[in-house]
Amino acid sequence: MSERDASRPKVCFVAPAFNEAENIRPFHEAVVEAMAALPNAWEIVLVDDGSSDATLATAHALSAEDPRVRVVALSRNFGKEAALTAGLDHAGGDVVVPIDVDLQDPPELVADMLQEWAKGADVVYATRTERHGESFLKKASAAGFYRLMGATSRVPIPPNAGDFRLIDRRVVDTLGELKETRRFMKGLFAWVGYNQVSLPFERPARRHGSSKWAYWKLWNFAIEGITSFSIAPLQLAMYFGFMVSFAAFAYAGYIVVRTMLFGVDVPGFPSVFVAILFFGGVQLISIGILGEYIGRIYDEVKHRPTYIVKDRRGFDDGEDKG
Repeated sequence: MSERDASRPKVCFVAPAFNEAENIRPFHEAVVEAMAALPNAWEIVLVDDGSSDATLATAHALSAEDPRVRVVALSRNFGKEAALTAGLDHAGGDVVVPIDVDLQDPPELVADMLQEWAKGADVVYATRTERHGESFLKKASAAGFYRLMGATSRVPIPPNAGDFRLIDRRVVDTLGELKETRRFMKGLFAWVGYNQVSLPFERPARRHGSSKWAYWKLWNFAIEGITSFSIAPLQLAMYFGFMVSFAAFAYAGYIVVRTMLFGVDVPGFPSVFVAILFFGGVQLISIGILGEYIGRIYDEVKHRPTYIVKDRRGFDDGEDKG
C-alpha cells in the first residue's frame, strides 16, 4: 500500500438528522474541537430527513454562523439510508465521514482514521467493541443480525460496524454510480470492495434525546439488509419444500403398504387439522418471502429517485434555495 499524507485531505462529515434539534449544536462543537487538533480543512453536510422539530431551523442558523456547515433538506422523511445517500451525493472533500449527530460516533476518532488512510486504506470502518447506553435486548438482537448477515450474505459485511467510517473520494464516487432505490448502505459499503480496514472503538451513549430506531423499524431494517444482499430465504423455502415433499411421498408409501397389510382404519380429525394448518402456514411464509423480493423489484423498476431535495444552504454553486 502506498503512503499518503494524512494532513493533506479535506474531510467532509456527512450527518443525516431526523428530529435531532438538541444534538445539532453539541455535534458541531464536538467536530470543531476534534478538528482543531488536526491541520486538515473540513466541512459538514447536515441532511435534514424531513424533521418535524427545529432540526432544520437549527441547521440553517448554524450554517449562517459557520460557512463550513452546509445543509441539505429533504422534502419529507425518506429514511436514514436515503438521507445518507443524499449526504454522500452532496459531499465535497477528499475523504468523507458518515457520522451520527447524537455523538455516539466520536469525531475525535477521525484522527486515527486518517492515519489508517495515510497507510493506504480506502475505507476505515469503526467497529464497536462495546455499545454503552443500549439495552441487553438491543445488543443481543444486533449481534444476532450480524451473525445472520455473515451466514447468508454473498458479500462479507463486517460485524458490529455501523455507517461511521472514513471513505476515500474514489470510493464515494463509486457508491454514487450505484442507482438502486432500496439501499442498505452497510452492504453497499462492503460490496464496492477496495482496501478496507477496521478501527475498534467503544461506542458511548447518546448525549440527548432517544434513538429513533424502534424494534419494529430494526426488524424491517434487518429484512431489508437480508433481502438486499442474500437470496438465502428463497433457497431455504425451496429446500424446505423439497424436504416436505419427500416426507409426504415417504408417508404416502407407508400408508399404501399399511393399508395393503392391515386394511383401512378411520383417520383422526385432529391430525388432519394440524397438517392442514402446518402446510397452510408454510405456503403463506413462502409466498411472503417471494412477495418481499417481488416488492423490491416493483420499487426498482419504477425508477423513482431515492430522495428529493427541497432546500440547500451553504453550497458554492449558486443553488441555495428557500
